[in-house]
Amino acid sequence: MPDNNILSALACVPVAALTYQQWISVGMALKAEGFDCFIWDSWSRNDIRYQAGECERKWRSFRGNNNPITGATIFKMAKEHGWNSKANLVMGWDDEINNDEDDLTGISAADKWNPVQELKTYLELLFTPKDHVGYVTNDAWQDADGKWHPTQGVFDRTAGELMQSLEKYPDDLGATIGDWKPDAGAWIRFNPLDGCGVQNNNVTQYRYALVESDTMSISAQEEAYRRMELPIVCLVHSGGKSLHAIVRVDAADDQEYRERVKFLYDYLQKHGVSIDRQNSNPSRLSRLPGVTRRGNRQYIVDTNLGRTSWEDWVEFVEGNSDDLPEMVSLDQYKDNPPQLPEELIEGILRCGHKMLIAGSSKAGKSFLLMELCIAIAEGKEWLGFPCKKGRVLYVNLEIDSASCIDRFLRIYDALQYQKKYMEDIVIWNLRGYAVPLDKLVPQLVRRAENKGFDAIVIDPIYKVITGDENSASDMAAFCNQFDRICTETGCSAIYCHHHSKGAQGGKRAMDRASGSGVFARDPDAQLDMIRLELSNDMKNNLEDDNTTAWRLESNLREFPNIQPKNFWYEYPIHRVDTAGELDSAHPEGSRQANLSKSSKRTSASDRAASIDNAYQILSAVPPVTVKNLAERLGITEKTVRNRIAEQSDRYWIRSGVVGKKAEK
Repeated sequence: MPDNNILSALACVPVAALTYQQWISVGMALKAEGFDCFIWDSWSRNDIRYQAGECERKWRSFRGNNNPITGATIFKMAKEHGWNSKANLVMGWDDEINNDEDDLTGISAADKWNPVQELKTYLELLFTPKDHVGYVTNDAWQDADGKWHPTQGVFDRTAGELMQSLEKYPDDLGATIGDWKPDAGAWIRFNPLDGCGVQNNNVTQYRYALVESDTMSISAQEEAYRRMELPIVCLVHSGGKSLHAIVRVDAADDQEYRERVKFLYDYLQKHGVSIDRQNSNPSRLSRLPGVTRRGNRQYIVDTNLGRTSWEDWVEFVEGNSDDLPEMVSLDQYKDNPPQLPEELIEGILRCGHKMLIAGSSKAGKSFLLMELCIAIAEGKEWLGFPCKKGRVLYVNLEIDSASCIDRFLRIYDALQYQKKYMEDIVIWNLRGYAVPLDKLVPQLVRRAENKGFDAIVIDPIYKVITGDENSASDMAAFCNQFDRICTETGCSAIYCHHHSKGAQGGKRAMDRASGSGVFARDPDAQLDMIRLELSNDMKNNLEDDNTTAWRLESNLREFPNIQPKNFWYEYPIHRVDTAGELDSAHPEGSRQANLSKSSKRTSASDRAASIDNAYQILSAVPPVTVKNLAERLGITEKTVRNRIAEQSDRYWIRSGVVGKKAEK
């Protein structure tokens, strides 16, 4: 058994006055004499040079030698600082020493040990005078392996009654709680009871939870509890290899108690503290301070540690999560820069990044997203941008499953692609099952795990949006869910959003998306589709009146912005304008488009005159055809037919031939 005189001597050695080597010698001496690292660590805290965890690291390196440093070193240091006790005196529990020096070790020295006061302090901290307290002393039993176990013990005495008895017998703890078996120690229940039993349903207030770890050293346990700022009302040394932390949880009922204890234990486990989860019951027993166990004391190490309440601690945890990445110095990358993620869409989007496509109604945004899915799966181009061959999940929130699949098949056929890698497009049809994005993402992450996806497309987001679309804070929280998708799956997150109401031609691409500007500024790549104003001649040249023209602009974080790209939307696909037909077109609602429309208007008389002049010239070599007139006037055949129709009382068309009616 370690010599307790060493502790008394150590209390007189000021750690701040020692050199580094002298401090090391104290640690070696304590280990050689059989003490725990906790003693050295607690004493060392009185120096501004103290660093958490340093004692334990050094302690593990002390392996002894042929000329070991012993407790004599500590006695010598203590005498140099005025210690007067005899070094060879072996002290008993009741021996009295006149020493006014404060104990610096964190463990009560022999002259400071007051078992009655230990229990009084514990009762005052945890209970009100009317609370019934459960404890176990002499009723413990020993199993075949020699391990001691408590029984239900005493449960019908109040804290007030116990305090009165402790006051009456200030020098005899056993007179209040009864004698305990020296090898077993004693136990106490940290939550109040109803005085009728010791089961969970006998607990009247769910104030505290027990945190205990048997797999970490004493010093490591205390360091972890302090560092994590657990709201500990009382920290008790078990007299064995663990500290018992009585943690404030202040739950309203049994259900909330178990939820809070689970949160507490999960947090500790996640941050490297192995917890005994068998201690989760509210009626659980902890070690009773003030008694001895196999010659070791069960005592209060400290009180009222960390945060002042459960709510305060939860707020601290959420605001200071250890899940955040470490800060790094740029210098470490000067010769070994990190590898950038591959480009999923060349010059637009990297793997694991976010992309938003914004556009007005009738732009075919869903079809465009489906085209992108096909381009990724087949390793093809999308709007002229090469895509990395990959696997994609399309989350369909809007249309029924049959329509969704039909669209994909129509797009494949219109693109004239072989359906070679259709298995790399996975569809999750959630029409009728949509929930807010923060509720959907955990399920999405779980289902996408280990499926080899390179991209996750969510269409449309208005089905899962949460908060006020015009609130920057609400939309920042909403967009953070896309970060979570990218971080937890490694996939790119791709989604689309609609334009705000009104003309968009006069706005920058970044400002066209509806709601808060967070939408456009949050993603790594923002592509914007704006409709182009077509001249009458362009419209007349279209084979399908439903065809529309669009311009794609960008705001890119990883790449230079692209040159605006023009394309046609010809249901069900979008076709890039490689011929430059749309180069002179302007966005709808823009000043240029409005000026162009007004400058190109022609009157009915002007249109009639143009037909008359052209017909007169061409009639010299009959027949006059629609095609001849179109070529002569520089307009489309459809425009010629429209102008002839305006003058149906003067001209006729049969099989492409134009004739002039006789004047009446």
